[in-house]
Amino acid sequence: MEHDDPAARPAIALLPGRHRRAESGHPWVYSNEIRMDAAAKALAPGSLVTVRRADERPLGVALFNPHTLLAARLLDRDWARPIGKRFFVRRLERALRLRQRLFQRPYYRLVHAEADGLPGLVVDRFGAALAVQANAAGIERLEPLVLEALREVAAPTAIVMRNDSAARGLEGLALETRVALGAVDGPVELDEDGTVFAADLLAGQKTGWFYDQRDNRGFVAGLAGGARVLDLYCYSGGFAVRAARAGAAAVLGLDSSMPALTLAAISAERNGVAAACEFRRGDVFLEAARLAAAGERFDIVVADPPAFARSKRDVPAALRGYRKLARLAAQLTAPGGFVFAASCSHNVGAAEFAEAVRRGLGDAGRGGRIVRAAGAAPDHPVHPDLPESAYLKALVLALD
Repeated sequence: MEHDDPAARPAIALLPGRHRRAESGHPWVYSNEIRMDAAAKALAPGSLVTVRRADERPLGVALFNPHTLLAARLLDRDWARPIGKRFFVRRLERALRLRQRLFQRPYYRLVHAEADGLPGLVVDRFGAALAVQANAAGIERLEPLVLEALREVAAPTAIVMRNDSAARGLEGLALETRVALGAVDGPVELDEDGTVFAADLLAGQKTGWFYDQRDNRGFVAGLAGGARVLDLYCYSGGFAVRAARAGAAAVLGLDSSMPALTLAAISAERNGVAAACEFRRGDVFLEAARLAAAGERFDIVVADPPAFARSKRDVPAALRGYRKLARLAAQLTAPGGFVFAASCSHNVGAAEFAEAVRRGLGDAGRGGRIVRAAGAAPDHPVHPDLPESAYLKALVLALD
């Protein structure tokens, strides 16, 4: 990893008049806002650059990739700040201080990319183990510094690089999963508000666990005393096990992933609620339709699917999917029961999602009231100038 000398760092220039968005606080600069001359195009993906306005005034220091639409990610508004280990240690310490104020135990998202001033970097903490995603070429290039800083700030015994997200393909990066520090033998444990879960950092979805739904799981669990609960797309049992631990009479979790269902069963056992939980493998839409046709009804139905829209062109099909899922959930909900519906597709807006859910309820002939509209837990902060970082939408509806 080469040393960053701000005085010798390459510079990219914005086109005339194309500085206003970045200057007002937005952390991204697009390729069509940059003077893409031969020198800019020749820079290696992930290079550190000084971003300048057309009049040569500096805007800051950024990670630059000449081959992507999202070409520059601003790291700091002070162009003269060297980007070295000290920079990463300070950003990580700031992120850690916030999480330590929010949570008593070390199980949370430690770094949420742009919102924590570290674009393209995601770090989830599982006690002494960290799951790290480098989703930008610049973070990939700086990985040795990032890992050094993480070791200093969080003192992990294990670090897993979960570099297998679709975002890496856009950056021209290979997909990989590897252990960068220590050893990971099987699932690790995490504690969420007193409930213990097992997470697979090497093979589970994303980084092995969805910390973003923590508060929503807690809210649903608060409704679950004595209830029959159906958890559609239950993954490794987050909603299901918390509901059972809160006193649900019976919980059925459906998912298509056998490894995830195995982890869910392990977590139910560890929390002493295995007798109340059943986990079943199957296609969620088919199984939900079959349960509805059989006249099954539940007091709470959770519908928390994986992202239906990977890109903007997927949005119409995704909205049809959310509408259909809401219809099935409503058909399966007993009178006076609750539906929890969520979307983690950042391409789907909150208003569009709410409308799809409303239509789904209408298709099922059910009325109801929204009693909670929420996003991700506070360890997933939102960058004020980047609404895309508020990706999670969640609604709790009380049905008539």
